[in-house]
Amino acid sequence: MAYVPGAVLIAALVAGCSAGTEGDASATDSKPGTLSASAAPPGKYRTLPEACRAIPLATLKDLLPGAAQLPEVQQEQVYEGTPAGTFDTDRRVGCNWKSEAADASRSVTIDFERVVSYDPAVSDDDRAREVYAKKEEAADLPSASLPPDGTEKETASPEGSATGKAGAGGKTDATPGAGAGPESSPSADTDGGADGGDADGGTDDTADGGTAGSPAENLQPRVLDTLGDSAFLDDLLTPAGSAAQHRTVSVVFRTSNVIVTIRYTAQPALSTEVPDSKELQEKAQALGEKLVDGLSE
Repeated sequence: MAYVPGAVLIAALVAGCSAGTEGDASATDSKPGTLSASAAPPGKYRTLPEACRAIPLATLKDLLPGAAQLPEVQQEQVYEGTPAGTFDTDRRVGCNWKSEAADASRSVTIDFERVVSYDPAVSDDDRAREVYAKKEEAADLPSASLPPDGTEKETASPEGSATGKAGAGGKTDATPGAGAGPESSPSADTDGGADGGDADGGTDDTADGGTAGSPAENLQPRVLDTLGDSAFLDDLLTPAGSAAQHRTVSVVFRTSNVIVTIRYTAQPALSTEVPDSKELQEKAQALGEKLVDGLSE
């Protein structure tokens, strides 16, 4: 009987030590769990491509047709491109190509920006969304609800002057035609067809108005739905002194935590020529698709 209290004491000490060990382990495990739950995931991209090698040679030849007129040595220099100065090639890289010919000059610039969030509660993708949204807002794109007949453009520029985005898609030249057309609204076209008179003339006017209206609407600066996670296109026709005008089409898109900017510029040698908006937009968008594919590889 004298040994019973000692046995009870030993059992109590063992139980106390076991309880203390389990409590410490529980407290230690809870910290990593809390930290991992609050940390935002990193972005998909950890590096950037070599900008001056991002565009295939065949694509460069298509974008810079004037380079084919140059001697072979100069062609090679054009296609090599000029890298943009940067302090951190893991965060930002860029390249520029330019060709000058007797009839026109063209240039292509691409810029890759990898966005990194230094806030553990904000993911790289979310921060990239914020950066992209500011770029789209700064572009001041026209409203997607604009009517295809350009009514708002007429109100903004009653004299049909080429101002800012109004001249972007070659739409300034088309504005007087659209402005002449309160009669060219869908109801007026229907009435004109019903009244007859000059059936061929009415049909031609309606067809021309429809043909001119739809492409003009498609060539407006706008959001692009099929490029990357988010994208927009801007188109600006600006004077280049008294000699000629130049048009710059910009395509900006985001894919995960990388934002890519493309600028494609054309300047004809003659002041009477205006760069073709449709051609430049199509080529800039096609380049954007190639760059998205290249990032995904």
